[in-house]
Amino acid sequence: MNVIVETARGVEFGEVVLGPRNVPEEDVVAPLKQVMRIATDEDRKQVKRNRAQTKEAFHICQEKISAHGLPMKLVDVEYTFDRGKIIFYFTAEGRVDFRELVRDLASVFRTRIELRQIGVRDEAKLLGGLGPCGRICCCKTFLGEFEPVSIRMAKEQNLSLNPTKISGLCGRLMCCLKFEKAQNEKKESNRKERREGKRSQSKGSGK
Repeated sequence: MNVIVETARGVEFGEVVLGPRNVPEEDVVAPLKQVMRIATDEDRKQVKRNRAQTKEAFHICQEKISAHGLPMKLVDVEYTFDRGKIIFYFTAEGRVDFRELVRDLASVFRTRIELRQIGVRDEAKLLGGLGPCGRICCCKTFLGEFEPVSIRMAKEQNLSLNPTKISGLCGRLMCCLKFEKAQNEKKESNRKERREGKRSQSKGSGK
């Protein structure tokens, strides 16, 4: 089901991925925004129009960046649902003074302009792609927030320390080194309990 919702950046088109459920109070991100209505066919058409026009916006912004000689790489462009804002995502080695670029873009699109600098991991999450394992990047499919990943995690799992083997598309250490470490530790703990003759409780019912 698709819905129209209020968000921190304006009115947006969303998708319901989970039904009603109880959430611990500490996990609630305040302030809670309102679900305005169930999306209509016209709303879906609006989303398609927005997506189609982002291609032109990307091309125009790319030309403006070159004209201003700015050291930045444009990654993605996104309209908010109500077209109240266009967000341009980019990467750069350091801080970029893009004030003139913003004014230039505002004169073209006649709406609010936001230029948002992102990191290489965010870039991979936006664009997606296949990781070394052959699956779609975890950050694109199910990971919410990026957590710190260290080379020690690879060492503790007896993995090759060759950078090409443990780096993702972003060039950073693969996110799976983090969550697979916890899974491997749990499996090793269960194996140890079985060797010692201890009983362990598994999830679900046996067959």
